[in-house]
Amino acid sequence: MQSFEWVDAQSVEQAVSLLAEGNERKSVVAKAGGMDLLDLMKGGVVTPQRVVNLKTIPGMDGVRFDAKQGLELGALVTLARISRESEVRRRFVALADAAEHAATPQVRNAATIGGNLLQRPRCWYFRNEFFHQTGGDAVERVRSGENQYHAIFDNQRTVMVHASTPATALVAYGATVELTGPGGKSRVVPVSELLLPPDMKRQGDTIIAPNELLTRVRIPVPAAGTKAAYHKQGERESYDWPICDVAVVLQMDGRVCRQASIVMGWVAPTPRRATEAEKLLVGKTLDETIVRQAAQAAVGGATPLSRNAYKVPILETTVRRTLFTAAAA
Repeated sequence: MQSFEWVDAQSVEQAVSLLAEGNERKSVVAKAGGMDLLDLMKGGVVTPQRVVNLKTIPGMDGVRFDAKQGLELGALVTLARISRESEVRRRFVALADAAEHAATPQVRNAATIGGNLLQRPRCWYFRNEFFHQTGGDAVERVRSGENQYHAIFDNQRTVMVHASTPATALVAYGATVELTGPGGKSRVVPVSELLLPPDMKRQGDTIIAPNELLTRVRIPVPAAGTKAAYHKQGERESYDWPICDVAVVLQMDGRVCRQASIVMGWVAPTPRRATEAEKLLVGKTLDETIVRQAAQAAVGGATPLSRNAYKVPILETTVRRTLFTAAAA
């Protein structure tokens, strides 16, 4: 690991200025919890000349719920806190469960919601500096290599999957993020539009500009009759990375579904909405037959690679189980 400059930012404005100034002259990165950044630096994938520490900025770790405006999370709120916050667990159970099942207790106590959303792919090719150095067509090399944990949807241009488990739930809830730039100007972007398909040639996999900072995450107030569930499926019951995860948010009128959001993670370059499955549910009573049909529709169009076709039936089962759990909540 090469030497670098460390700066403790005291405000959002200062952090934005440091990022903008640095990116004109040198490689600069922002650090929140630092869990992903440290891995990238140790692996030689990222070699910054300046690290801007955001943990010293006051007021970015707040949690606030308003009956009209919804839930607001500061970008520095840890996953551990999200998982145990009473308002989050009561009103946004899929997010609380997603945060609770991310990584290990040690990581959850340090990792932040902002950093978790912005982490880079956990693909073992991407994390290998020697793979970067060899060049060539990376997608084709992965497509014919060890690809058992890679994408089964939208994998024509990239086969890497997005690594955030809270992102799956946030997309299901229709969450947005606040991005703050120079002069305190900010813009609000849906999480579904924030994330870009991973690319080895980019410095990040989001639409955030080099001089912008993710400062808040917001979720609107759930409509009356909303039920939700989240399920992470791994190879074993441990702190392993998921094979897939699913978040379901349903707006119910008794047993009839009025609106549905089904989001699947770890199976595509970004969290994927199962839109055809959602359409099947609207206006229907959620019995076993319709739930099974929706789960089958959710995996329709999958294009598995040479070693990951096993993910298709696992994903179908996970969607079905998560739907049943949400409907019974």
